Amino acid sequence: MFNKTKLSYYKLGAAMTAGAIVSSATSAHAANNFSNIAQNITTSIASIPGLLTALAYLFGILLGVLGILKIKDHVENPTQTPLKDGAIRLAAGGALFALPIIFEAMSETLDVGGAATGASASQMFSVSFNVT
Repeated sequence: MFNKTKLSYYKLGAAMTAGAIVSSATSAHAANNFSNIAQNITTSIASIPGLLTALAYLFGILLGVLGILKIKDHVENPTQTPLKDGAIRLAAGGALFALPIIFEAMSETLDVGGAATGASASQMFSVSFNVT
């Protein structure tokens, strides 16, 4: 009985998948040429820095709270929990919490004002020192 029901679920799932593939293939989409694919990738990648910033803040706060809890455990029972466990978690949480700020400072250093000029190798090698 159960095998018969399971088989009918598989058939229904296969039919729905095939229908979705056929309907998406026949719908009027823009041509999938290299330019459109590259533009879609660029658009998708644009939100990655915001995602990484949110994850860094989230895990920084999480590690900070876990570090405080480990230090609390050390205060309650110093023989079981070493102080270094809490200190390491606090340091890692602080580093993750500061990561987006450091990244912003680095990007502003290389790309002043968001003008997308950036630093190129020719600019780095053409440093002139005004020695008189």
